[in-house]
Amino acid sequence: MPALIPKPESLAPLVRTIRGERVLLDADLAALYGVPTKALNQAVKRNQDRFPADFMFQLAADEWSASRSQSVTASSPCTGMRSQTVTASRRNIGALPYAFTEQGVAMLSSVLRSPRAVEVNIAIMRTFVQLRRLMDGNRELARTIEAMEKKYDEKFTVVFDAIKQLIAEDESRKAQPKRRIGLHS
Repeated sequence: MPALIPKPESLAPLVRTIRGERVLLDADLAALYGVPTKALNQAVKRNQDRFPADFMFQLAADEWSASRSQSVTASSPCTGMRSQTVTASRRNIGALPYAFTEQGVAMLSSVLRSPRAVEVNIAIMRTFVQLRRLMDGNRELARTIEAMEKKYDEKFTVVFDAIKQLIAEDESRKAQPKRRIGLHS
C-alpha cells in the first residue's frame, strides 16, 4: 500500500519555533520522506553549498533539550505513523539534530528527488503558508482589539470623569454643615 500524502493540518504540530524561525527537524523530515535520518543528513552534506545558515542549522545542546521537553505525542493519520517523541525517531541520540527553515525544506526537494519527496515538500510548503496566514490573522486581530480598547477607553474616560464629578459633588455636599430641621433655640 503506498504511503498517504501528509496534509498541512497533520504537519503543523511538527513545526517548531527555534531561534525565532519556524523549522522542521531532520528526524521528522526523514520520517515524512520515508528515509532514515542518516540518509537525509548525508544527502544534505553532499550538497552543503545549497544549505546556507539561514536554510539549515544544527541545534545547540540546550536548544535540543528544550525542544525535547516541549515535544508532544502526535498521531498523524496521513503518514500512518505515531511518533512518541522526537528522540524516538533519532538513531544516534548523541548527535544534535538539524533544523530546516522553510527555505531549507524547499531546497530539500532538489536534493531528495523521489516522487514522495516532491509530494511531501508540497504539503510542507502549504503548511508554512497556512501558518503564516494564521499568524497574520492573529496580528490583525490584535490590532483590531487594540483599536477598540483605545476607542472605548476614550468613551469610558468620559463616563469615569462624570462618576468622579458626581462623587466630588456628593462629598462636597456632605462636607457642608447640615441644616437642622425643626425649631432652633
